Amino acid sequence: MAAAPKSRLGRGLGGLIASAVAHAPKSEAAIPAAPAAAPGYLEIAVHLVEPSPYQARREITAEQLSELADSIRSEGLLQPIVVRKTGDKFQLIAGERRWRAFQQLKIKSIPARIVDASNASSAALGLIENLQREGLNPIEEAHGYASLIRDFDLTQETAADRVGKARATVANTLRLLALDAEIQGFLAKNLLSVGHAKVLLGVTDTAHRALLARRVIEEGLNVRLTEKLVQERKAAGGTTRKAKPRGLSSKDAEAVAGIEKKLTSHLGARVAVLHTAKKGRIVIEYQGNEDLQRLLEKLGVET
Repeated sequence: MAAAPKSRLGRGLGGLIASAVAHAPKSEAAIPAAPAAAPGYLEIAVHLVEPSPYQARREITAEQLSELADSIRSEGLLQPIVVRKTGDKFQLIAGERRWRAFQQLKIKSIPARIVDASNASSAALGLIENLQREGLNPIEEAHGYASLIRDFDLTQETAADRVGKARATVANTLRLLALDAEIQGFLAKNLLSVGHAKVLLGVTDTAHRALLARRVIEEGLNVRLTEKLVQERKAAGGTTRKAKPRGLSSKDAEAVAGIEKKLTSHLGARVAVLHTAKKGRIVIEYQGNEDLQRLLEKLGVET
């Protein structure tokens, strides 16, 4: 006899919601049912809805929220939110932006589909909904996968299966979290593409990687040219050829390089001086806690 087909959360949010068991809240009298044209949905009080702790989306801009609110005001809500019952309230599974737009519009109730879902299923459903809507930036997507793996003790393969992605796709997205916070910020703001990020991951020197990321943005380099820069660095034995900073004369650029060299020698650690005519940063690289402590003592910082 043929084996029963394997259940996959990744088959799509619509299929999952359709197969979930809808149920009415305990206090139906206070929450009127939706019209007969929308079976399985209820109108629930907006103030009884709480955001999910597993929400992958890190940022909802005021502009996006206002645009959605305007659309709902003129066209109505085209797709109800999805929630699960938690005590006397409801926890969002999908539709946080829609819920926040209703709050902004000061509408007291919102159409919702109420389903039974475990913590892991709820997290996966929310991530799937965001992925299907292409509303997540690459770093939010990576944190979503990481949350599934960390919070529910899943392997990469199991997490990939839950959201209907190839394991390699999940693994490659998770690698983005190995980038330093500054470059992750560039990705989140769409200043760098995932293609750029994959190339930058091949640069192990974090200070040079930061410099290269800034150069890519400042000069608008595509992925192919970024790859060329990385190859040049490797061919030169690990030293990335840096362009003269914009706004600086050759003499000033040479002076900045000299400062980097002196600081590196003084601190015993690689130092990058990111200098422009108006502002700048000094990046000091260290290896582990003991090296950090050594640098702090060298700088006269008490801990």
